[in-house]
Amino acid sequence: MAGTDYDAPRVKPEEQAPDEALEEARAKVAPKGDKVDDEPNLDDGVTLPGADLSGVELEVEVAPERADEFTCMSCFLINHRSQLAAGSPDHCLDCA
Repeated sequence: MAGTDYDAPRVKPEEQAPDEALEEARAKVAPKGDKVDDEPNLDDGVTLPGADLSGVELEVEVAPERADEFTCMSCFLINHRSQLAAGSPDHCLDCA
């Protein structure tokens, strides 16, 4: 970073030579006629609070619990048996 010479004569901004690197950077950043859309894009997947969901069906496939998994009775998450808390047959390590 260059230092500032406080003893140098002051020059008005309009008298200074334009900095080419700065002008190139401004040209890259400046919008090229792109219009900014102030209205939010609402996807069809977004549901607003209070919306009527009575006609909506879930399209999720539910897999049954495997032999090496258990359901924590505190957080109700399905975890692998390695996450089972010691001394507790139905709580995970996070909840114990």
